[in-house]
Amino acid sequence: MNFERKELSNPQLLDLYKKILKPRLIEEKMLILIRQGKVSKWFSGIGQEAISVGITSVLDQDEYILPMHRNLGVFTTRDIPLHRLFSQWQGKKNGFTKGRDRSFHFGTQEYKIIGMISHLGPQLGVADGIALANKLRKNGKVTAVFTGEGATSEGDFHEALNIAAVWELPVLFVIENNGYGLSTPTNEQYRCENLADKGVGYGMESHIVDGNNILEVYHLISELKASMIENPRPVLLEFKTFRMRGHEEASGTKYVPQELMDLWAEKDPVENYRNYLKATAVLNDEDDEYIRAVIKKEIDTDWAKVQEEPEIVASLEEELGDVYAPYEFEEFNPSSEVENIRVIDAISNGLRQSMERHENLVIMGQDIAEYGGAFKITDGFVAQFGKERVRNTPICESAVVSAANGLSINGFKAVMEMQFADFVSTGFNPIVNLLAKQHYRWQEKSDVVVRMPCGGGTQAGPFHSQTNEAWFTKTPGLKVVYPAFPYDAKGLLNTAINDPNPVLFFEHKQLYRSVYQDVPKDYYTLPFGKASLIKEGTDVTIISFGAGVHWALETLAKNPEIKADLLDLRTLQPMDWDAIYTSVKKTNKVIILQEDTLFGGVASDISAMIMENCFEYLDAPVRRVASIESAIPFMKTLEDQYLPKGRFETELKELLAY
Repeated sequence: MNFERKELSNPQLLDLYKKILKPRLIEEKMLILIRQGKVSKWFSGIGQEAISVGITSVLDQDEYILPMHRNLGVFTTRDIPLHRLFSQWQGKKNGFTKGRDRSFHFGTQEYKIIGMISHLGPQLGVADGIALANKLRKNGKVTAVFTGEGATSEGDFHEALNIAAVWELPVLFVIENNGYGLSTPTNEQYRCENLADKGVGYGMESHIVDGNNILEVYHLISELKASMIENPRPVLLEFKTFRMRGHEEASGTKYVPQELMDLWAEKDPVENYRNYLKATAVLNDEDDEYIRAVIKKEIDTDWAKVQEEPEIVASLEEELGDVYAPYEFEEFNPSSEVENIRVIDAISNGLRQSMERHENLVIMGQDIAEYGGAFKITDGFVAQFGKERVRNTPICESAVVSAANGLSINGFKAVMEMQFADFVSTGFNPIVNLLAKQHYRWQEKSDVVVRMPCGGGTQAGPFHSQTNEAWFTKTPGLKVVYPAFPYDAKGLLNTAINDPNPVLFFEHKQLYRSVYQDVPKDYYTLPFGKASLIKEGTDVTIISFGAGVHWALETLAKNPEIKADLLDLRTLQPMDWDAIYTSVKKTNKVIILQEDTLFGGVASDISAMIMENCFEYLDAPVRRVASIESAIPFMKTLEDQYLPKGRFETELKELLAY
């Protein structure tokens, strides 16, 4: 192994030695503790320390790094106190996740480290968002994100690289190619000779690096960082390395040929660097023993400290209280000046006024810039706010959702438009596994609104007509909003953007241009979790949202003898249970109308809650009306049969006659 010190002084060389030695000694301690049954699980980075330490040593303390669970050197080089790391691994409260996640599945704003989730790929898009925030600030900061050769097969990898290239984001994409994705060798993972070659397809600079040579890593990153400050751009780095332990300790390494283990043992990054320092008289045996003793003492002292920490005591209040980031609703009341506008106008006005109010708000989506979006909601926004804040995206929903989360982490707000709510399936993973869980896992907000044009009645067929709110109401950590009127759409969208939690904002396409209402011209907000009582009566309670509210109104207009409470839920998560129970206790009969298919929909949970909490007040079984159990079809006769609008009147009258 050829080490070149270049301009590094002896103290700098020794500092790198201490940094690369520390994670190795911690790992050796952990391996002993695993055999003793004192640590339950461990993902070893032995053999790969030069990459983590070399990169982190170059980056500034305020530059974000997104590591994986084989990058202990990132955390130690950032000088996180060892007892905090040990507490995290042992599930103690002094860790970073309050015992809710293990290993390196956490982030910390204090040390500008954003840890992984097990789905791997989304963190690459998060790095894009963090880097975009830096680019918008023009602060010259670089972001580094780690992944393994296995994750380069994931779609998120390709989406994130493409976005970074198109937007010229200062991101170091770090591939640690250690030969195996768990047990699958590289020849069963990809066919190109080098993963760095994939950079060519994205018009991206790439490098192949000896990942076991800490000086080669350090010098290259130093050069790239200086260059990226002058010329912001992404760079793809493939570090050739090897892990000397199993994917995790329980899996072992029996699938690895012994001659390969022997070959890489000779390339050990710690031993080779130590031998180099000794050969050049930078380090002697006595100093080496002293350095080791100091680090080992720190490890033992901090480990003992953690053993004295009490075990986690479960608190129901704290667990539920951390699902969402704290948010106190701020009410803004408008003046009396109104205009009669459509749902689509109200959404556009709310989004525009929020962009004016929040200078750190960025909106992203396919065709939303000069074209104005598929439904022209952002028409004219580029002229007013510029292309930096109104960003067309490639067709890569998953990475854009992740990038929106990265913007939030780095101090921005983000609104991401799904061109159609159906397309959210390709962005589902980061929404339900990243955005929804982030605050619960490590107390970091996810200040993201995902706009969801949805719904049938427009003959758009199976891929452009779904109303899929139930995919998200089931997921703790998400808020789900579904207005039916222009007034509600504007006020609730403003609140969604103010709220630091992730919000799925459903907008029914058929209502866009068909429903008018007097709406205040000024900026205003409406609270989540408050249903609207549109009509009052004593015969029956009708509960609905979205287009269903208008179907119910049409039915009641045709049947003026029916005196009903009509509740428009407006938000589905949180739900206004008080309004529901109050109405049911008054009318004693209830029917729930939703556009989604019946099984597993929102109506099912509302029905169950009413049965559990209002059973003694009911004079009839709770009735649910929904679309038939199929995909939504294209032809009008088939779509009319699919939707519940035509069946609602019959079901309502049957309930009243019960």
